[in-house]
This record gives sequence, structure tokens and C-alpha cells, in this order.
Amino acid sequence: MKKLPLIAALLVHFSLAAQTDLDAFRYSQRSVAGTARYISMGGAFTALGGDMTTLSHNPAGQGIYRGSEFTFSSSVFTGNSRSDYLGDNMTDGRTNFNIPNVGAVFTALQNNQTVNASGWISWNFGIAYNRLMDFHNVRSFEGYNTTSSLVDYFAQQANGIYPDNLDRFNEDLAYQTYLINPDSTLNYSSAAAGGNVLQRRSSETRGAISETSLTFSGNYSNKLYLGGSIGIVGLRYREDTYFDEVDTQNQHDSLQQYEYASFLNSEGSGLNLKFGFIYRASDLFRIGGAIHTPTWYNMSDAYSSTMASKFDKGKTYRYASPDGAFDYFYKSPFRAMLGAGFIFGKAGLLSVDYEFSDAGQSTVRADGYGFSQVNADIRRKYVGTHTLRAGTEWKLDNVS
Repeated sequence: MKKLPLIAALLVHFSLAAQTDLDAFRYSQRSVAGTARYISMGGAFTALGGDMTTLSHNPAGQGIYRGSEFTFSSSVFTGNSRSDYLGDNMTDGRTNFNIPNVGAVFTALQNNQTVNASGWISWNFGIAYNRLMDFHNVRSFEGYNTTSSLVDYFAQQANGIYPDNLDRFNEDLAYQTYLINPDSTLNYSSAAAGGNVLQRRSSETRGAISETSLTFSGNYSNKLYLGGSIGIVGLRYREDTYFDEVDTQNQHDSLQQYEYASFLNSEGSGLNLKFGFIYRASDLFRIGGAIHTPTWYNMSDAYSSTMASKFDKGKTYRYASPDGAFDYFYKSPFRAMLGAGFIFGKAGLLSVDYEFSDAGQSTVRADGYGFSQVNADIRRKYVGTHTLRAGTEWKLDNVS
């Protein structure tokens, strides 16, 4: 039996439950997004505060505010990809406009406002929308495969199964479009046996993970800043994938080409808690830390797929799967971060952050459906990640 390329594993995962360990990994990731200042500092804000993005990062940073403030940010996001498949190189990508941050902080000052005052100096309440992850991208690759075809994979998966019982999102589409055909012993033959076809794949992803934070913080003696927040998270992910094989060199008796398309739309809403502190040891040095609980999501997936084939003499066939839907629960990993900031008066600053997160602690579950294998794959494939961020800012008159 010929070894099939990785493309088969990447494409064929839509069944009753479309969830895999790759989905859990994808939704556990975070990008550096927020205000322009936060992004330009590489997200190293655990010990700094005073920026609206910190409401989703270290809520104690809100305590730095000495007055009420409203901010609004806009950005242009560009995602690029480069592929090397069977010796052929391709580049692709997508650019989109988005709003990564909008929020407001309201400050209640206490009576004692002197520099050396002790006790609670101020209380702050904030609400902010922050975009945590952007999924917009386009990925493409192509290459001439001389060893196997995706149709070979469909035929292998279908062997021994009656046509009425084939997977309606994968093998049944190939059967209905005459790409695989059974004999009397239910051994299926492939219309593109052995490959020798040009393979092309393009995938467009859209969506984001965003969070609305409700934060409460306090300033104690201008030394210790404490904060906590409730995060209301929204998740949107859409992926449209198109894969086709073309007999460019007339290696097969009748098949000219076919296209297999799959569509996935995931939506979810979740909730998390965050707690943090910042301690100003001196005018020069600050230290901060924060803990993010896992985010508990209610997820809903909608998915479908289609197949269209073209043979000699103008024969064409097209078939679509039913509309699939599945509801489930997803728990993202917790996060812990520690940061140090060095403030050089009004001249500038330097900040360094360390963050730990373990995607292997993600879990997927659903009422009436077992995800033991998916969760076992998550534990086996993913380990804890250690992230180091650093940023610096310097001021020249009114420019920083």
C-alpha cells in the first residue's frame, strides 16, 4: 500500500464531531494585539499598566490610572504564509482592517492625594473590548504527486463498507461522484489510482477571539496596585478549504479532474477570571504578576462539504453533504505571567515579561459524546510553553 501524503490527514476530519486536537490548539493561542503602545512594546506590560489593553492582560494595571479615560484603536492586520509542497513553493496571505481595542476607565479618588499618602488612594472601574487573536489568513499550495491521490485515501477508508453507510461528508461524496467504485466484495477502486495528478489546495480562514473585560482595581499607598476582572469572551472561526486534483498528463483512463470543498463555521462564548498585582518597589523598579483562569466556552460548529468531478466526454457529477451541526464545551489552558519594569524618569522605560501556558491542559467534552481520544491527543502532542516578551519606550519631546 502506498503511503498517502499529509494532505489526507489535513483535509479529512469532518464527521459527526469535527473537533480534533488541532482545534483545541488553535483556540488556545493568543497574539499581541491591542493599543498601538501595547503592540509596539511587544505586549510586555505585566509590570507597567496604564494602558487599556492591560484590562485583558494584568487587571492591576488599571490601578495606575489617576483619572478617567476613554481610548479607541484601529489597526490593519496582515497574515502571510509560505508553502513548500512536493518541490513547489507558493506564498499567499490576507490583509484586513479591524478594531483591536476600545474601552473606558472611571476613577474614584480618595481624599488623600499627596505623594507620600498611605492607605487607599483611588479605586478604578473599567470596561474594555480587546481582540486577543486574529484568524484572518489565506494559505495555498500545489504540487505534482507521483505516488498517491486523495481519492486513494477515500477508497481505503471505504473498503468493506456498504455505500449506504459511507461517511456522508467524505467517502460518500467520492462514491456519489464516481471517484470510488466498489466491486462485489466491497473493495473500492480509485479513479486516480497511484496519483500522477496535480494537487492544489487553498484555505481561507476568518474570525477572531475577542474579550470584553469588566475590571475593578485599587491603588494602595502609590506602592501596591491590585486588580481583578471578569472576561466575557467571544470566538468566531470560519474555514473554507478547496482541494482539487487534475490529470494534467493524461495518466488516467477517464478522470480529468475533481474538486473537494469543505466548510467549517465555529462560534463560541466563554467566561474567565483574572487577578493581578503591581508593586512599585522604587521610582526605578516595578514588579507585576497575573493569573488567568481557563476560559470555559460553549461552542457550536456547523460544517458541510461538496464534491464535483469531471470525466471524459463531458460527464460531470456534483454532490453535497447534509448540513452538519454539533454543540460542545471547550476549556482553554490557564495562564500565569510575571513581569519587571524599569522606569527611567520621564526619559523612557524597559519592560520584560515571562508567561507560562500549557495547551496540553485544554479539554473538549460534550453531552452524550466521548472525546477521550481527542483529549488524549491533546495531552500527548502539546506541552507547556514559556514565552518571553521585552519592550522599550523612549521619549523625545512629545514623541515616544
